[in-house]
Amino acid sequence: MKILLVEDDERIAFPLAEALSDQNYAVDVAEDGELGWDYLDTYSYSLVLLDIMLPQLNGIQLCQRMRQRGLQTPVLMLTARDTSIDKVLGLDAGADDYVVKPFDLQELLARIRALLRRGTVTLSPVLTWGTLELDPNTCLVTCDRQPLALTPKEYQLLELLMRNPQRTFSRNDILNHLWAAEDTPGAETVKVHMRGLRQKLALAGAGPDFVETVYGLGYRLKQG
Repeated sequence: MKILLVEDDERIAFPLAEALSDQNYAVDVAEDGELGWDYLDTYSYSLVLLDIMLPQLNGIQLCQRMRQRGLQTPVLMLTARDTSIDKVLGLDAGADDYVVKPFDLQELLARIRALLRRGTVTLSPVLTWGTLELDPNTCLVTCDRQPLALTPKEYQLLELLMRNPQRTFSRNDILNHLWAAEDTPGAETVKVHMRGLRQKLALAGAGPDFVETVYGLGYRLKQG
């Protein structure tokens, strides 16, 4: 899952980006609203963490622009002022939720998980496909109830596929979803991580073709 953090205070942005990375999210950080829009206009995100008080283009304006342009990406507002007017402005602009600074990290992570669950094919916080289970709350993956040790990128790749079981992802799609803009490698890297994921799934008993290759299109979960 890829998150855009639009926050101009480095004392908040860098530790928060690191904490999100520790939770297996790919994170891009924008220091002002215009840069945030440039990222949104270029990349796909699962969620936007958006400060209200920003240079160039404030959070309310950026959220309004997103909705006016048809971007329905969930937005969680970060506001330093616990006033009803700020909350109303944010929600009226199209934000889905808000957190007041200083925030509790665990509460923020829980709100992020809640927003990311919206619109998925399952109402359960635990994703399942056959005998495989993935719990986004704990980042734990099991096959036949046995823990499966994955690298962070293998975990992110599996979560992306399990959240979108009917979709086929090209290598470029995967790069766009799972790597921060500054760290995007070549498409061959996706093949390497996919090979590692498939090997571990096969050894765990999920089968060698748990993730299938759709010729000329990309990868998806084995259907049927």
